[in-house]
Amino acid sequence: MNNFNDTSTFYDSLAEDYHLWYRDWDAELEREGLNLRRFLRDHGVQTVLDASCGPGTQAIALARLGYTVTAADPSGGLLARARQNAAAYGVADKITFVQSDFQNLHNCLSGPFDAVLTKGSAIPHLLHDQQIEETLLIFYELLRPGGLLLIGMHDFETLLEDRPRFWPGQIHDEPEEQVITFDIWDWDDGPPVTVTFNSFVVRGDGQTYRVNKRPVVYRALTAAEVEVVMLEAGFENIQAQRDRWELLMLANRPG
Repeated sequence: MNNFNDTSTFYDSLAEDYHLWYRDWDAELEREGLNLRRFLRDHGVQTVLDASCGPGTQAIALARLGYTVTAADPSGGLLARARQNAAAYGVADKITFVQSDFQNLHNCLSGPFDAVLTKGSAIPHLLHDQQIEETLLIFYELLRPGGLLLIGMHDFETLLEDRPRFWPGQIHDEPEEQVITFDIWDWDDGPPVTVTFNSFVVRGDGQTYRVNKRPVVYRALTAAEVEVVMLEAGFENIQAQRDRWELLMLANRPG
């Protein structure tokens, strides 16, 4: 296993298709904003670092609600898409975009932030314990005392026994063609246990369809593993909650 899991090629190529994994991306923005605000509102949050912003799903939603947002991602393709989306929603001037992976954030940003979040199951792209530990220590450093950390990821604990191979996506019936998304998962016992998501986009009409396949690797990370690293990094008040398809881990830097 390589020491570094380079996901940029995958996400650069996926940037124009990312929205296809949502039934309705506009509705997703609305839900994400309202959902995140219920976690942030009791913590005096005004400044937020979205450490894996993707196409801007959380960053744009929060900027529309009046938060001051810094949005980082290692994928230049996704950052470009996020900037376009931010402009389309009228919040380009409310978001600072930075190209960085987790482990270089402290070289690009000084903080402190009231909240740091990473959703979309980005943390499991870190395949090794040391990488996860270093990342959580950087998040800790970038938070103000009392600041809030939110990590959203697949709940791999519930998947490890059955190890599903097929994960459905969406079907979009567009004017000129039908677009279908789904994933085929390939598991590897490791250690650690990893799973390659082979993301398929199928386009066509009638009896003629064309297929695009893109692979990316995740560690089958569990809430218990993340909680241990959070504790070692110094976080407190650790909670795990269901957040639709994700498991949401919350913690505070001591105040």
